[in-house]
Amino acid sequence: MISSKAYVGLLVRIFKEKGLETIVFSPGSRNAPLILAFTSEPAIRCLKVPDERSAAYFALGLAQQTHKPVALACTSGTAALNYGPAIAEAYYQKIPLVVLTADRPPEWVDQGDGQAIRQNHVYANYIKKSFTFPRQGATDKERLRITDIANEAYDISLYPEAGPVHINFPFPEPLYDFTYDPALSVHITRHVTAPAAPGEDQVQQLAEKWNHDTKKMILTGLLPPDNNLKKQLMTLSKDPSVILLTETTSNLNIPGSIHGIDKVVSTITEKEAKAFTPDILITAGGHIVSKMIKAYLRKHRPAEHWHISPSGQEMNTFQSLTRVIPSTPAVFFSRFLTGIHQRSGHFRDIWLQRDERSENRHKQFLGKAPFSDLKVFDILFREIPEDSMVQLANSTPVRYSQLYKINKRISFFSNRGVSGIDGCISTAAGAAYATQHKTYLLTGDIAFFYDRNGLWHEYVSPFFKIILINNGGGGIFRFIEGPDKTGHLDIFEAPHHLSARHVANLFGIQYFRADDETSLVRAINTLANYPETAILEIFTPREKNGIILREYFSNLKK
Repeated sequence: MISSKAYVGLLVRIFKEKGLETIVFSPGSRNAPLILAFTSEPAIRCLKVPDERSAAYFALGLAQQTHKPVALACTSGTAALNYGPAIAEAYYQKIPLVVLTADRPPEWVDQGDGQAIRQNHVYANYIKKSFTFPRQGATDKERLRITDIANEAYDISLYPEAGPVHINFPFPEPLYDFTYDPALSVHITRHVTAPAAPGEDQVQQLAEKWNHDTKKMILTGLLPPDNNLKKQLMTLSKDPSVILLTETTSNLNIPGSIHGIDKVVSTITEKEAKAFTPDILITAGGHIVSKMIKAYLRKHRPAEHWHISPSGQEMNTFQSLTRVIPSTPAVFFSRFLTGIHQRSGHFRDIWLQRDERSENRHKQFLGKAPFSDLKVFDILFREIPEDSMVQLANSTPVRYSQLYKINKRISFFSNRGVSGIDGCISTAAGAAYATQHKTYLLTGDIAFFYDRNGLWHEYVSPFFKIILINNGGGGIFRFIEGPDKTGHLDIFEAPHHLSARHVANLFGIQYFRADDETSLVRAINTLANYPETAILEIFTPREKNGIILREYFSNLKK
C-alpha cells in the first residue's frame, strides 16, 4: 500500500523510473508516509539505520561506490539536523544524496509543538538545492509542482557535478491511513547528462601555452579510480618538462610521478625553491591532503594555474588561479594530448632525484624506527592484501598514508570534503555493503569511538575489517605546530584509556589486538583471512609518536 497522501507516490514512481535503487531510513513517525510509499515499490531497496548521523554517512558510503544517488529519509526535528555533517561532506566531496525530511505543518512551527523546528532550507549552506513539497496533491497544479520537484531534485543530485539535494515534507495528520492507486502515471523529464568539455579553441590556446613552457606540474587531489585518466597521465609523466604529483587518495599509481609529496616538499630550501616551482600548474580532483604543498605553492606561486572542474567551480586553493577548465579530467586530457608535445628540460628530473633521495632516507629511518604510528602504517601497507579497498579516516591515518609508496592494486577513499572525524565507520560500512568487496578501515581511536554507532545496524558486511590505531588520544596534536606549546595539550588531544574490545563485544564482532611488530604482522594476516567482520586494535606509544615523526622529517632534510 501507499499512503493516502498519494502525491508521495508520484515522487517514488519518478525516482524509480530515474534509477533510484536504495533509500536509507531512520525510525520515526512523521516520516510514515515516506516509509509506506517507498516500501510499496519493490524496485527500491529500503534499508534502516537507527542513528541519523550514521545513516547519512552510510548512505554517503553507498553513493561513493555506486556513483548513483542514494536517498535518505527521517522524521522531523533534531533527526534532520543529525544529517548535517554527512550532507556537508557530500557537498564538498561531490557525492549524490537525495535527502528527504519529514516536517510538521508550518502553522505548528515555533508554537510549542514537539519535534517542530524551522526545517525549510535547514541545510542552506551546503546543499545544491532545497525544495518544499506541497501539503496536498489534490489539484492538477499541485501534482505538476510535485512532478517538477521530483524530476529536478534527482537530476540536480548528479549534474553538472554530483552533490546532495533536499526535499522537505510538511506532513499533516493522519499519517497512517492507506490507499493505493495502481493506475498512477508519472511524467519523466531528462536533463542533459553528457560530461562538460572545453571547446576546441580553448584547448588549442592552452596547448600553445603548455608547449612553450619548460616547468609544468600536474597535481591531483581526491579522485575515484579511473583507468582512462591513469593512461593519459602516464603519457604526460614521460615529458621531461612535466612533473606529476599525486596523493594516495588520487588512486593514480603512476611510475615517474611523486607519490609522497610531503617527503619531497619538506626538504626544499628557499635557495632551491625557484628550481622546484612550476610556471604552469594544472589541478584536478577534490581536496588535497598535503598542507605542505598548499603552503609551498601559496608562497611560490606559479604564473598560471588551471583547475579542471565539470561545474566550472573556481577553487582557488593556491591564490593563483588563472583559468577554470569546464570538463572532467579524463575528457580534458584526452583532447589536450592531441595538441601538445614533449619539451626538453630538467624539471621532472629535479623532482624525481629529490624524491629518490627522500625515499632512500625514508627506508633507512623506518628500518631503525621503534614501534610507533609511523612504523605501524609502514607494516599495514605492506601487509594489507592486494585488490582491497582502504577507507582512510581523518585525520592522522589519511596524513600518514601520504608518506608511503604503495605499489599494489589498492583503491583508497577518505572523507576529505570537510575532513571531519565523524562518520568514518559509517561511511566505510556503507562502501563495504555497496561493493561486497574486502574493505579495510584505517582509523584512529578518537574517530573510532566517536562513530561507534556506525556498527549499529544489520548491514555490516563480513568483508568489512576495522584496523584501529589506538594511541590514547588525538595523536595529530602532538606533531602539528602549536598545541604542545600551550600547556593544555590534554584538552586538545583528549587522552583516554578506552579499548575497542568492549565495542566489539557490544556488537558481537571478533576482536584482535597487537602491541608490537611481531603481533601486528600475525594479526593482520589473521584479520585478512577471517570470514566475518572483525576489529584489529593496535596500541602505540602516545608520547613517542610525535617525537618519532618529527625525527623522521628532520632526517629527510639532513
